[in-house]
Amino acid sequence: MPVDRLCRVAGVLVTVGLLIVGCNARSAPPAHEGYTSHRPSPDGTGRVYMGREIAQVMSHLGAPWLDRPERMDEERPDLLLAGLGLAPDDVVVDFGAGSGYLTVALARTIPDGRVLAVDIQPEMLDLVRSKAGALGLGNVETVLATPTDPRLPEGAVDLVLMVDVYHELLWPVETMAGVVRSLAPRGRVVLVEYRADDPDVPIKPLHTMTEQQARREMEAAGLAFIENLDVLPRQHVMFFRRPVGAQ
Repeated sequence: MPVDRLCRVAGVLVTVGLLIVGCNARSAPPAHEGYTSHRPSPDGTGRVYMGREIAQVMSHLGAPWLDRPERMDEERPDLLLAGLGLAPDDVVVDFGAGSGYLTVALARTIPDGRVLAVDIQPEMLDLVRSKAGALGLGNVETVLATPTDPRLPEGAVDLVLMVDVYHELLWPVETMAGVVRSLAPRGRVVLVEYRADDPDVPIKPLHTMTEQQARREMEAAGLAFIENLDVLPRQHVMFFRRPVGAQ
């Protein structure tokens, strides 16, 4: 199926998913001063953070799109995994794990480590457990997060990987505070986002980001930029860490 048609299908599924995921947002804390709101865009939530409208969340009904065969050529996850610099015994978080497409690949890459598959949709985590069980991957754990709390162990994570996820976080300030707390002293956060400044990327604008916007928001979360690894056909691979000397 062509990418543009897939994106349209995913867009319909996302709208359905927002009705499901949005229910969790009703119990969210009072708005952070950095949030504003306006009339929602067709693919947006109407919630704005640092000038960026937060995109709608993909529903578990869109899981087949995450597992599409074309993804290997379109996104080159093999190059992404090779560029992460993982040690065999690392603790890695697949944040917004979805169907577990990358969770499985990460688990195979770090056979002596652990992969924490985090998602706010229990249906997605069911898919992850099913895949990991079928493949006999005993180093995968699932974590049911909330829209404001990733529920990660403090000071224990070597790398948090967020692939096409950050732009959908309904409460990025609160969520990233939990992510930062989870980092080990040399822990890193990696944002993989479709390039907003590339006219050849066939993705809806709210599901893309510029490096400049990502760096602004990660700096606000207390993270320092390391590099943007230019290895993928359509996506930024942006590395962040706590500033040197930060506790």
